[in-house]
Amino acid sequence: MRTAKIFLLSCVLLCSSIVTHAQFLMDMIDTTSELGKGMLSMYHKYDALRFSGYIQPQFQAISQRGAKSYAGGDFLPQVDNRWTLRRGRIRVDYERYNKQDMPVVQFAFQFDGTERGVFIRDFYGRFFETKFNVLSLATGMFARPFGYEVNLSSADRETPERGRMSQILMKTERDLGGMVSFEPRRKDHPLYFLKIDAGLFNGQGLTGPSDFDSHKDFIGRIGFKPIFLNKRKWLLSGGASVLYGGMQQFTNVIYKMDGAAFKVDSAVTNAGEIAPRHYYGADMQLKIPNGPNKGWTQFRAEYIRGKQTATQFSAETPGIIPLDAAGKYAPLYIRNFDGAYLYFIQNLGSLKHQVVVRYDWYDPNKDVKGTQVGAPGSGTTEADIRYNTLGVGYLYYADEHLKFTVYYDWVKNESTLLPNYTKDVRDNVLTCRVQYRF
Repeated sequence: MRTAKIFLLSCVLLCSSIVTHAQFLMDMIDTTSELGKGMLSMYHKYDALRFSGYIQPQFQAISQRGAKSYAGGDFLPQVDNRWTLRRGRIRVDYERYNKQDMPVVQFAFQFDGTERGVFIRDFYGRFFETKFNVLSLATGMFARPFGYEVNLSSADRETPERGRMSQILMKTERDLGGMVSFEPRRKDHPLYFLKIDAGLFNGQGLTGPSDFDSHKDFIGRIGFKPIFLNKRKWLLSGGASVLYGGMQQFTNVIYKMDGAAFKVDSAVTNAGEIAPRHYYGADMQLKIPNGPNKGWTQFRAEYIRGKQTATQFSAETPGIIPLDAAGKYAPLYIRNFDGAYLYFIQNLGSLKHQVVVRYDWYDPNKDVKGTQVGAPGSGTTEADIRYNTLGVGYLYYADEHLKFTVYYDWVKNESTLLPNYTKDVRDNVLTCRVQYRF
């Protein structure tokens, strides 16, 4: 009898629990209840939140130990092969839309974690005007609006790294600043194909801890989105970019090219003036469809030229005020440069298999060539050497979350009079990478 009572009480409690749980679920669904209203409000608030990311473990081998490289960084003195975590990105996006499904505000946060530490990448906000739906304003840390390759995500790019030119001129790709964009968001707008970005930026980007002068870089790009060229649906896009900026001269000693040698300018008035960083570029992309589910044939090209201010032994934009061995302000060096890249990308009969060929060059000092570099009295160094790189790779897209890449770079420098650079340096690189993406 006692056992029967206990069983009956257990059944009552179980049923009560089921009813209570069911009622809780019904209250969550019922938007007329307080709980339901709260759950619906939370859904509407956080439904605009998106998480994404990817990691890129890779194995690399280079022609000789300790070689310098733009394929993910220099190799240590006793290393000619290595495993690295090239990138480990986590990105959070939050976007809100109005009743017409037009964007109102956007926030983006992106972190990069590798064996070398954790760093920020994107940290910006953007708001959109909603009367004409053509303008937006972004402020914070984001990619410089210059060219095509700089703004192509590392997760989507077919090559393991950007070209040498892009890495030197736009190291880390991002900078702190503000940017106004003209980009019509309604498809029936007559200028829907057009996008114009213009902004002011600190200049040194993520290469330094903070801005070290009051001068700002103006960066702008006018581009057109893919348009159909013919009935076969060939797609063409492109744009023109400009960076007009510089950095403050903290010393009166400035070096400029005079013929095939650097000539010093030590006028007292140099200190406090702005040394130029002026880049001018144009880019183009062409996509030719191969047929249903057979992918594309693609061609890309970009050319950049201008003036770069750096130091004697590096052509990269300084991230901090350059100092010499004695701790005093180091002189600046102004060079005329140019560079370009050419891509050929071909799907192999399906969307899963793809080959890529890229040729790029970067000449940091157009005023000297070959054995003029390192000539006595020229003041030139390894920062003035031209490089040509030919890369060939194969990509396998297993699914939307998994990609395999095998890529080989043939890197060739011009022969100079500089020690260790009288002939081509052995710095060809093989990269084998797996990308996991969510």
